[in-house]
Amino acid sequence: MNRVELTACIAEASPLRYTPAGIPAANFVFEHESEMAEAGSTRQVKLTMKAVAFGALAEQAGQLPLGRPFRFTGFLVNARGSKSVVFHIQAFQPVSEQVLNPI
Repeated sequence: MNRVELTACIAEASPLRYTPAGIPAANFVFEHESEMAEAGSTRQVKLTMKAVAFGALAEQAGQLPLGRPFRFTGFLVNARGSKSVVFHIQAFQPVSEQVLNPI
């Protein structure tokens, strides 16, 4: 199964474009920071990832503010002609600061 859930901020958003078939598309760069447990210790995790959305979701995601956290769900594919990975967004929702920084 290829299903990914990632809490991230949008660091960059390209202007809305259209595929040759006329479908709206938007490209993004996500930034993520967290602490994860691994092998009995805590690890600082930082990553930057390319993402893309299509259709009405591209129009909606293109209006999201930069730098605010959102929970994105989707799947991963290799970028065309590359070994790098692109996150294909299927849904998103805002994340409250309380969720990010539990007391």
